[in-house]
Amino acid sequence: MKFNALVPELSVSNIRESKKFYLEILGFYLEYERVDDKFAFLSLGESQIMLEEINGSWDTGVLKFPLGRGINFQIDIEDVEKLAAALKRHGIKLFREMMENHYESDNEVFVKKEILVQDPDGYLLRFSQSMNPSGGSLYKGDWHVRNEK
Repeated sequence: MKFNALVPELSVSNIRESKKFYLEILGFYLEYERVDDKFAFLSLGESQIMLEEINGSWDTGVLKFPLGRGINFQIDIEDVEKLAAALKRHGIKLFREMMENHYESDNEVFVKKEILVQDPDGYLLRFSQSMNPSGGSLYKGDWHVRNEK
């Protein structure tokens, strides 16, 4: 496994609850974990994230819900509508409903479909699907939902 140059590590209140949310609902993959340390390293396509249960060693201030105030994590996925449906099936309310934004760069127009959802600790996650103007996905990673029941 190759590590990304930037891998956020989120302090979470309950590692078991957070792992369930990220793995079973969002479709992340468990790369490895240190059970005794209550730590997990997860991936989704080309995105990587670490979770560690709050233990006081990294705290720079008082941790109050929602954690991660002032930041959101953009995670590129292949099919944002599929994820939105999975969240709905699990009764997870979106922080922001699906939006479609149009951008222009170097005389080229592209489209991003996005939804925002908060994890159990309130971290804001922005799932984004890049589209070309004709509607096809530009995503290069793999997204797998293990709960398409």
